[in-house]
Order: sequence, then structure tokens, then C-alpha cells
Amino acid sequence: MAILVTGAAGFIGMSVSHALLARGEEVVGIDNLNDYYDPTLKQARLATLESKPGFTFRKMDIADTAAILSLKDAGFEIDRIVHLAAQAGVRYSLENPHAYVQANVAGHLNLMELARAIPGLKHMVYASSSSVYGGNKKIPFSVDDPVDTPISIYAATKRADELMAHSYAHLYGIPLTGLRFFTVYGPWGRPDMAAWIFTKKMLKGMPIPVFNKGDMKRDFTFVDDIVAGVCAVLDGPASPGADGTAPHRIYNIGNNRSEPLMRMIRILEQALGVEAIIDFQPMQPGDVRETYADIDAIASDFGYRPTTPIDEGIPKFVEWYRSYHA
Repeated sequence: MAILVTGAAGFIGMSVSHALLARGEEVVGIDNLNDYYDPTLKQARLATLESKPGFTFRKMDIADTAAILSLKDAGFEIDRIVHLAAQAGVRYSLENPHAYVQANVAGHLNLMELARAIPGLKHMVYASSSSVYGGNKKIPFSVDDPVDTPISIYAATKRADELMAHSYAHLYGIPLTGLRFFTVYGPWGRPDMAAWIFTKKMLKGMPIPVFNKGDMKRDFTFVDDIVAGVCAVLDGPASPGADGTAPHRIYNIGNNRSEPLMRMIRILEQALGVEAIIDFQPMQPGDVRETYADIDAIASDFGYRPTTPIDEGIPKFVEWYRSYHA
């Protein structure tokens, strides 16, 4: 039997695929390899997977309904799905909202339709985001908090994914689990994320943009900790409740600490041996001042414990960045 991983050429998708292959799973990876950021990086990630036994790749857009549904008859014997493909980025959603509805809403619907079409599918795990907490003021963010105040189109599409997943679990009994990721970073990361942007500019002696005049905090989560959580949750599908509740759950998956952005920059300066030139800017539309994951639920149900603080994770990213660009 095989596990379908969407967004397999993406940052988290590549990392999850490697972990599943390492434990002997067959992995079918799909990705449209779009140009939201440099496709060369996606191709390089993909190359690390294509040399591994047990991995099969198909170039495919999750918004292509016919292509996605064709996977049920492609001979792969898929019994689990890890759905990570999405249009990412809060700020880009202000410029191109249609891309988010197409990928994150229509694409998510297509994956759930595929799950419904596969007899006896064991579990589908999908990526949500800490962005769904939107304008919430309570810290840390708990899965029990209300999430009805999204402040970006990206966040709204991710919340829509959660609601659609609940309805599919209720209607068709498909075990579904959503994971709200908190600021993932690490080797092979995305060029539109802070660690990459700051590193690139600092090495070139350029100013780095720091929003809200530096008064920002993030629950930075190292990619290995994310992967450990995804794999653990994949192995533990939800069951319908005794009261008839749907087999659908949502968990936060973060580092369980909120780090000041300026502290992250200081660690980056030490790892690079370069002093940052700070360009303080106002808060950006759609952004939030602080994120902080309450992980009690996933810790209780799966023993999830993140192990990598930014003091260790940022230097690991820098080491990879220098190697990749050597």
C-alpha cells in the first residue's frame, strides 16, 4: 500500500516524504512545480527523493479535478493521504487571492473527493495554519479558541479547509486530521520566509525588513519537529465518537514557545558572523503581532514534544543555506 503526499517538492512535503520512505513506506508524490518561488529549488528537493526506492512522482495540479480523481485508478493502491500542497504566503494573498481559492479551496475539495473515492481509505492528514487564529488576542493559541476572525485571504481559505473536512468526515465517515502549522523553518526552507530572506540580505550587506518596528513574536518550529508530528498523527486516525461525532480532529503543531523576532535575528547574526542592518517598517496588512502554539492536545494524544529550539535550528538552516548556495 502507498501514501499519497501532495506538495512533495515543497519544503514540508519533501521532508515528510523522506521520513516515510525511511520507515519503509511506498510514497506517491505529486506537485505542480509552479513558479510562486524559484522552481529550481523545488526540482532540487525532488531530486533528493527520486533517487530513493519506493518513491514515485507525478507532476500534477491539485486544482485539476480530473487528474486528481484519476489517481484512484492509477494502480498505486493508496490507503493514506498527507495533503500538504497549497498556495502559501499571507502577503501574496493580498495580490492574488484567486490563486488561494483555486489551490486551497478547490484543490482541498479535490483531495477529499479522492479520499471519498478510495474504498477503505485509512486516514487523510491535511495542512492548516496558525493563521486561522487571525485577530485572536488570547495567547497561547488553543484549538479550543474561536477562529472566526481571519485577517487574510490565506487564513480564510485554510479555515474553509477545516470546515469542509469536518463535513466530509461527517457525511462519509472519512478519518481526517488537520494540523495547524506554526512558522516552519529549517534546511530546504521556502525563500519567502524570514529565515531565508534575512540570511540572503545579510550576506549581501543589504538591510532586512523588520515589520511592526521589531515588536513581533513567532512560534518558530523546526522542520524535523513538524515531520515527527505529521508522521505520528498519520498513524493514529480519528474514530467516530460514541455520540456520533465525525472522525475529524484539529491539532496545533508548533514549538510551544513564542520567540521575539529580534532574538531570532541576533541568533542569525551569530550563525552568519554578520551584523544585520535593520530596516524597521510598520505592520503589514494581514499580519499578526504574535503566534504561540498550545500543543497540549497533540502532546496528550500522540506524545508530541518538539526538541529543537531556535538556538539550534537557525544555525542548522544557515549551514544548509551556505552549502546549497556554495
